[in-house]
Amino acid sequence: MEIDGRDFLNTPPVKTVRFGGSVAETLEKHKQGNSSDYELLKHQLADPEIKDAQIINWLQEFRSCVTQLTKDHEQLIYSVLRLPWLGRSQAVVEEYMAFLGNLVSAQTVYLCACLKMVVSHFTPRRVTVCEGGVDISDSDDEDENLPRNFDHCHQALQLIIRYVPFTSRFLVPILQENFPFIQKSSRTLECYVHNLLRVTVYIPSIRRDVLEVIIGKLLKLDVNASRTDIEEAEEKALQNQKADDQTEEGLFDMDEDVSPHQDRTDLMVHPVAERLDTLMAVLMAYIKDVCHVNGSLHVEMTKELYKDLLSVFDKLILPTHASCHVQYTLFYLCSFRLALAEAFLDHLWKILQNPSQPAVIRQAAAGYLGSFLARAKFIPVITVRACLDLLLSLIHRYIDSQDSSGRQVCCDISLHGPFYTACQAVFYTLIFRHRAILEANMKKGLEYLQSLNLERVVMSQLNPLKVCLPSVTSMFAAITRKYQVVFCYSVIERNNRIALPVVRSSAGGDSVTTNTNPLDSFFPFDPYLLKRSGKLIEPLYQVWEELADAELLPTKTGQQSSREDEDDFLCGEAPQTEGIVGMTPSSFDSNVCSPNSIGSPPSSFPRPF
Repeated sequence: MEIDGRDFLNTPPVKTVRFGGSVAETLEKHKQGNSSDYELLKHQLADPEIKDAQIINWLQEFRSCVTQLTKDHEQLIYSVLRLPWLGRSQAVVEEYMAFLGNLVSAQTVYLCACLKMVVSHFTPRRVTVCEGGVDISDSDDEDENLPRNFDHCHQALQLIIRYVPFTSRFLVPILQENFPFIQKSSRTLECYVHNLLRVTVYIPSIRRDVLEVIIGKLLKLDVNASRTDIEEAEEKALQNQKADDQTEEGLFDMDEDVSPHQDRTDLMVHPVAERLDTLMAVLMAYIKDVCHVNGSLHVEMTKELYKDLLSVFDKLILPTHASCHVQYTLFYLCSFRLALAEAFLDHLWKILQNPSQPAVIRQAAAGYLGSFLARAKFIPVITVRACLDLLLSLIHRYIDSQDSSGRQVCCDISLHGPFYTACQAVFYTLIFRHRAILEANMKKGLEYLQSLNLERVVMSQLNPLKVCLPSVTSMFAAITRKYQVVFCYSVIERNNRIALPVVRSSAGGDSVTTNTNPLDSFFPFDPYLLKRSGKLIEPLYQVWEELADAELLPTKTGQQSSREDEDDFLCGEAPQTEGIVGMTPSSFDSNVCSPNSIGSPPSSFPRPF
């Protein structure tokens, strides 16, 4: 008998080797207490050498008696769900999908089992390779059927959803449970994240939950690849490469027009950073594709994605301590339209000024606000000025409230944390954006800076210069002196003189520390270090430009000078103190922040009052 592709599903297979009766007969015997054929059937379904024709034959029989496949036949159904249907002929794939549709329609008790089976194929299958007599398990990256297999998985999921509309409520936990360990290969993680994002295209109702799952995993990678570790790994690799090049040049004198670094790839040397880079590239490609239709920005779809990402930002990213890269998902999305960037700034502003929010979250919002204003090229000067006006209004109102309280006002991070982070956000923004404010019209720009009344802030008894990062204080002082906006050095010198040792016992015993109370903060949009995904960020990003005027860098105040030939004058700098008063770990900190005290610059937020 000749069988072609079109008749295959409706034609009995030829010479199929099988034992025992039909599925219907086997189920009837099992019901009567005779399980020999039943066990034989499970054994044959598990045969690794099973042929396409055999699979189709079994599936057709299972479909004919699907109403009998109740919960009592769980183990048998699991055997069917383990059949190797992917990578087989189209006829097998179609028959298998038909079986899945029939099964979930007649027996919804197997819905989760079917979903788990499909999701288990979202990564390359595991193969065992023997190397040097040792069996090594790895993903089969060379499988040329992989894209086709993934297509079939998504077709199967869409089929199940069509038959069982409430599927989505069971799907998210399964997607989370099956997420590969973050130690898995970049390829495995890439495939899984790609497929999760693909699911959100045809089940948009779960997109926010899926983004939460993905970003949660990315944050774990992010805080385990500190800025310092990544930079050190890259520097070491570069030095090794230079040493190898010099050795080769000494051994061979070949006249070739080949650059010694021509073959350098975009791979990250740090293994965790490499996995993170891969996944960030996938996520940013998804963001771009969702927001653009035929190359043009789709405003409504972009707004909806922004809302979902902002929700995940509030829940996961904002409270996470020392993440360096994951927050750039919102940075990238906001670059698509000024209205998005302004909405993000407004959101951060509302968190900062809301006294019902925990102080640690308000301080984090201030850090994001200042860093975003300083670093995002796509934010125009008019928006920067509007934000500075809001921040200074908040700062002056806070100074007013302290002055009128009748209490002794002192420099205390635990009491005034949000105030200090707001001040540092202003100082940091002005360091990066003062040129843009002044270059259009120097006279009007200077009038604007003077209208901010920065002198009152600097001279306040709350003394923000005492607790800001030394590099921020130094650069802000230099810039404001040049334009005669405010003279900070008398305050800085006084702060240096009164930094006397004091005794504290909050750490469980008396210890001597320096009472300088530095605001140990961080800037979320410090330079992006990941190579491949960083190509999307680079044109949007304001790098640190060295100030050319030598007189900007005072030598008599004891402040640090600007670091030359570096992108960021804040690169990995920690406050120059022996200790930090009132910054001992607490259960509150551990709940809000990541357990890993890594990142650049190092940071922690003091407990709220």
